[in-house]
Amino acid sequence: MAIVMTLVDSYRRRGKHRAVAFPTAPPSTVPVGDGEVTTYTFGTDLYDDMLAAIDGAERQILLETYIWKGDEVGQRFKTALEAAAARGVEVYLIYDAFANLVVSPRFQRFPRSIKVLRYPMYAAGWRPFDLRRYGRDHRKILVVDDSIGFVGGYNIGSAYATEWRDTHIRITGPGVWDLKRAFADFWNLNRRRRFRPSERPLLLETASTWEPTIRLHRNVPRLWMFPIRSMYIEAIARASTNVWLTTAYFLPDPDFAQALTDAALRGVDVRILIPAKSNHVVSDWISRGYFSQLLDAGVKVLRYRDAMVHAKTATIDGTWSTVGTANIDRMSLTGNYEINVEIIDRRLAGSLEEIFRVDESNSLELTRAEWEARDIYRRFTEFILNPLRPLL
Repeated sequence: MAIVMTLVDSYRRRGKHRAVAFPTAPPSTVPVGDGEVTTYTFGTDLYDDMLAAIDGAERQILLETYIWKGDEVGQRFKTALEAAAARGVEVYLIYDAFANLVVSPRFQRFPRSIKVLRYPMYAAGWRPFDLRRYGRDHRKILVVDDSIGFVGGYNIGSAYATEWRDTHIRITGPGVWDLKRAFADFWNLNRRRRFRPSERPLLLETASTWEPTIRLHRNVPRLWMFPIRSMYIEAIARASTNVWLTTAYFLPDPDFAQALTDAALRGVDVRILIPAKSNHVVSDWISRGYFSQLLDAGVKVLRYRDAMVHAKTATIDGTWSTVGTANIDRMSLTGNYEINVEIIDRRLAGSLEEIFRVDESNSLELTRAEWEARDIYRRFTEFILNPLRPLL
């Protein structure tokens, strides 16, 4: 049934491309610690600044992405990176092979001056029962020299530039060093042990200090490390005023759902903003499994209209924020390579709260009456798909 629903939904969406039809906020920059953080909510704005950073690179570019489309926007990035390598900049690239199966192999060819790690579709090798080797590389990182770092939910492609609502941030200052370390650690953990230049260890010289208001949390399935889930649950457990969470796919485990429920029951304003209809119809149906529990506790479920909201953000109590690549589902929280930035700063939290309000203005709240009035077909489909919840 899940396969049939996916095929039908793909057919319905075939050829449906449209210009921006949703409200967005312009890029906003606030000082954080000894640097700055800029938020982006529209792909074109983000890509312009990412390409400008690449064009201005003097020493090194580190780019990691999950999806890299071979379209106009994808080609702009490829051309910029090739030009940087041609002028002597050291360029490292990482992308996920499985996520780019439909991208032309010709587009995925790079000059030898660019060092490329194509994370394999099958990374288990002779260890097929080693679950640590099945995570996808779902991260999106760009670091230029020691000065600028980008991280967030945006993949690279024309559709993401104007048709998807996502969130990314640009970091300057000491926080960039941790992004560099995150890239280098992945490269060194997953490169092949041969003596070709593109596969040698990536050695970075970065300061031993760090920005105390910014922390990077990295899920590393190969090492069985999944701190992002713990970061969320701990922050939600400390909430006293509000928890505003935006996610593309909402399939929490029981403990995560209980943390949100408990927060709402103690009077915290808990709001969850999800797509009214995402690009994965099966995930949409399975995500409804916790709606009754959450609505009973007073959690507001907001459904974003007219576009795919792909952001992975949260703000709590006007102080704590996170922006990153991890969705609220099993694959992101306990399966894939992911990276989220945790920032303790009132000004950034205020910026993200304003973005949430803009998104909320384009959303419909799911009421308890509407939920209870859903027809028998919807209830039956939810029941049939429920066993898939632990797998997604």
